Amino acid sequence: MVTDARADYRKRSLRLLNRRVLTPYRHEKKLKNYVDSLRAADLEPIPVLASGRTELKGVAGLLLMGGTDVNPKLFGAAPDPATQTPDDERDAFELDLLDQALASDLPVFAICRGLQLLNVHSGGTLRQHLASQRHNTPRDADFAHEIEIEPGTLLSSIAAQPRWPVNSYHHQAAERVGAVLRVSARDAEDGTIEALEHTQRTFVLGVQWHPEDLAASSADQLRLFQHFAKRIHRS
Repeated sequence: MVTDARADYRKRSLRLLNRRVLTPYRHEKKLKNYVDSLRAADLEPIPVLASGRTELKGVAGLLLMGGTDVNPKLFGAAPDPATQTPDDERDAFELDLLDQALASDLPVFAICRGLQLLNVHSGGTLRQHLASQRHNTPRDADFAHEIEIEPGTLLSSIAAQPRWPVNSYHHQAAERVGAVLRVSARDAEDGTIEALEHTQRTFVLGVQWHPEDLAASSADQLRLFQHFAKRIHRS
């Protein structure tokens, strides 16, 4: 009986570990939709303030949220007048987490700023300001435009269709793509990079739109979190 109880405890502990996703944030009020979307996919978000340093222990995945523009000095550029005041502490905190996650092949889901940081981490650069308002639509707009998904990519296996409608509120985008990344989606009209994924890791996916704001009403967008969860559960 004692042995059975210990085995059950170990199973429960392992299942809990295989649901925990570190979710660094700067502003707590922006967490809700990310947290709700992770929980809808049977994951347990572990929010942590992006300050100081933390280690990826006791978690099975990493989610990078949207937020402030990445400091242009990190990709060797002078700041554009439209670029926001950088948050160097957050940049350093999340770049360190990416170092740790990639070193151990931990699943990573990077959203908006997260995609941009992933690209910079991999040696890529950013377009600091998009002149068109096409990508910077109101946050209450469910969908803004369609993306074209590259066949044979991780995103393609998730979407199971060549095009998706997505929302869009960002004024920056990936430009030169980091050497270990590949483009998995572009804006169907103007070619702006909409998704990147790592070519040498099991699940490292970045998307430029905000699926966390759509997951409650869109089965397509919820699938991104569900496939993230599947990869985590197999880790």
